[in-house]
Amino acid sequence: MPKPEGLTQAICQALAGKIGTLRGVELRYIRSAGLGLSQPALGKLMDIDGQSIARWEKSGKVPRWADKLVRLLYAGHAQGNEPICRVIERIKTVERIVVQEDRGRWMPSMQESADTIAA
Repeated sequence: MPKPEGLTQAICQALAGKIGTLRGVELRYIRSAGLGLSQPALGKLMDIDGQSIARWEKSGKVPRWADKLVRLLYAGHAQGNEPICRVIERIKTVERIVVQEDRGRWMPSMQESADTIAA
């Protein structure tokens, strides 16, 4: 019986190799199922905010440069490119939510943990 991971990989490979720009739902599938990244994490890799990723996924309008970069990241990850795999794994583990008091209010923020900064 085929494994579900194989199906996910086959779908991501088909999407990464398709002609034409990725639609928002396709970008979301590659991001979440293929790369295992959150919107903020992919944004961090692309040096943009996670809200831009969310907007593209919702509107379906993915910029060409982002389309190409996501395809390259997926291809490198799927082929086991060590530097790309390391960066993706680091991005997945670097973010953590920290809640701090600021003038009587609790404020959440995303920060890198000290042990992952040294890695």
